[in-house]
Amino acid sequence: MIGLDTNVLVRYLAQDDPVQAGKATKLMEKSLSERDPGFISIVAMVETVWVLERAYGLSDREIAAAIEHILANGVLIVQREQDVFAAMVALRDGQGSFADALIGALGAQAGCTRTLTFDRKALRLPYFELC
Repeated sequence: MIGLDTNVLVRYLAQDDPVQAGKATKLMEKSLSERDPGFISIVAMVETVWVLERAYGLSDREIAAAIEHILANGVLIVQREQDVFAAMVALRDGQGSFADALIGALGAQAGCTRTLTFDRKALRLPYFELC
């Protein structure tokens, strides 16, 4: 298994730098395999979403489509894949941010009865209460 950093994911998705995007595409589409898959940590997923939103100005739907593309790739293992999928759905459907959805879900799985926040938008998601 090969760990993948945020910048590799972003170059693959954005295709904005001919040299680095070419290397990332070759890695994703030719070098990785079911026997030697790529591993994407939850931190790399959150960073990737942040970069796609802030640096590239992608919409929530465009980012959700990019996450879905990653999840559908048969040679990638995504840490906490079900949580990433649920957070992608929340983002796509306008329920809340990707990061907030993950924070709430991970807290609940850790045994938290609720997650306190000052972020009123996060209140649309399960597990959140106003602090």
